[in-house]
This record gives sequence, structure tokens and C-alpha cells, in this order.
Amino acid sequence: QDYYGKELQKSEDLKTNACITSARPLSKVVRDALEHIHEEVVARYYGCGLVIPECLSSCRILDLGCGSGRDCYLLSQLVGEQGHITGIDMTEGQVWHRSGAPPHPLSSPPTSCPSSCQVEVAKKHIAYHMDKFGYRKPNVEFIHGYMEKLGDAGLADESYDIVISNCVINLAPDKRAVLREAFRVLKPGGEMYFSDIYTSQRLSETIRKHGVLWGECLAGALYWRDLYSIAEEVGFSPPCLVTASPITIGNKELEGIIGDCRFVSATFRLFKVLSGNWAGPGQVIYNGGIVGHERELVFDANFTFKEGEVVDVDAEMAAILQSSRFADEFLIRAGRASAAALQGCC
Repeated sequence: QDYYGKELQKSEDLKTNACITSARPLSKVVRDALEHIHEEVVARYYGCGLVIPECLSSCRILDLGCGSGRDCYLLSQLVGEQGHITGIDMTEGQVWHRSGAPPHPLSSPPTSCPSSCQVEVAKKHIAYHMDKFGYRKPNVEFIHGYMEKLGDAGLADESYDIVISNCVINLAPDKRAVLREAFRVLKPGGEMYFSDIYTSQRLSETIRKHGVLWGECLAGALYWRDLYSIAEEVGFSPPCLVTASPITIGNKELEGIIGDCRFVSATFRLFKVLSGNWAGPGQVIYNGGIVGHERELVFDANFTFKEGEVVDVDAEMAAILQSSRFADEFLIRAGRASAAALQGCC
């Protein structure tokens, strides 16, 4: 709260290269949507990836650690007026409760919130963006709460199609609780699509207790193998790696503290696939109907689906496509997958 509420006023205040979006091609749909977002919202954006999955029309999406709301306003345009975006952030006293009533007087927002209040920046631009998007009523809301305790913020079971997070889960001490809560609020077949920072080894206490390294998203990074075990324990399908890129620290003093530990920025997708949805491998044909991905859908690092092309998939991917919002975008039939596809989305 202190680091993102007081220390950082803009992206240039970051002391490492960790929380900077990796350069990667953006679709025209996303580029156009970014141009409609208020400059103050964009100026206070901190993230290590682009958490914009595909096939979003009319979806209900929850953004964990929404900050000033850049990703929320971007997604607001992609889900359309019939969709809905909820942004939740932990920053105390910077956002009203969901009921519309102010929080306890001891934690209520000041009369004039300073520019450092990220969520207040998001909230004050709701009317601007809805007018810009041509919406008759807001399809975004910002609430105060902790991603480890979404129930306390009033978020019900199976109420969202997608949960996103952009370089924020590393800031939560209990990552298992975050994934457990995300699984709870997702509808059957729902997806958690998130970018975060991972480490090549479990971190020492010296690193974990370093304030700047924690605020810069490094000291709280999860050992990458632990993501797979936690996801399985919670009930998610095996993590599908979308993109990954090494992180350079760019700070000699902090590099000395980190030592030989290596960090990577990675985007994963996890699905809430209920048991019994699909019994074995299959063959799928992409119909080509997703906006911005009509000819080709790059689903993850292992699976790319081209319009009209038959692709062998393993049982896990068959279950994901069959039970998720992607079901109507594919022709799916039972069949034997090739040896190459059996490696799975891991």
C-alpha cells in the first residue's frame, strides 16, 4: 500500500525493469482500444504483461489488483456494453464499498484524494470512459478488497467468466489463497488468465524481506514449479504457458542482493474444467469466428489453431475447449491425438 500509494507516482519511478510490459505485437482491436483510455489512467499503469485473452463478447471479468484501471477500461471495450468488468484493489481508503456506502470513518477516503491514489484515479474517470465508449450505463465497477478474501468484498461463487491479474499475485503473501478464491468465483469452464513474475528457485528470507524488491514484484515471486502444484491442488487444469520472457533488473545494488537467482515474466492461462467433461484426446477445427483472431488463434505456446485446419489435441486441451467459452468457436470430435500433441499444454 505504501509503495504503490506513496513511493510511485508514475511508471518512471520504478527502480527495476520488472514491472514493465514486455514488447510484443498488439492486435489492431487492442491498439484502438488503448487509444480511448484517459492519459492519467495509462500514466499510472504498472504491469509485466498484456492480460487480454480472446473471445470476450458479453463476458463478466474480474481484475485482481486493478490499480488505476487501465486493463479494466481496455477490457470494458472488448466485452461490450452487455459485458461487465469488476476491478478490485487492496489500497485502504481509496475506494467506496460495493454497496455504495462509504467504509468505516477511520478508513474513509480523504476529501481530496492525492494523485497517488490509484483506484481513485480509476473511479473518477468512469463517466469519461463510458461516454467515450458510447455506453448508456457503466459496465465497470471498482471495489476495495483483498484478492485472498474475495468473499469479504461480496464476490459470489461462480459469478465470473474470466479472472485476470497483471503482475499482482506476487504481492500477495498467500498465493494459494488467491488461486483458491479465483477458482471459487469462476463459473464452470471459466478461465484465469494472468501475467506475473516467477523465479528459478525459492527465495531466501533476506530477499523476501527486502522492501524495494517486494514492491518491485521480485521478492514475492513464486518459484515457477510451485505454480503447477498449487494450480493442481486448487482444482485448475494444468497451467498453459502463453508467453515468457527473461527479466533484467537494471539496478546494480539490487542485482547484488538477488545473486544468481533468475526471474521471468510469464503469462499463463488456467481453466476451471470439471471432471468428466472429456474422456480423451480429440481433433478440433477452429471456425475462425473470434474478433481479431479470425484467421489464426494462438492459444498458448504449444497450440495454434488456424481457421479450417484439423488439429490433434490431448485430453486436457480437448476438455478446455469443450467446457469453456471457446466451445462454440470450434468443431470438436473424439479422436486419437498425435504423439506431438500428447506433450500437453504444459
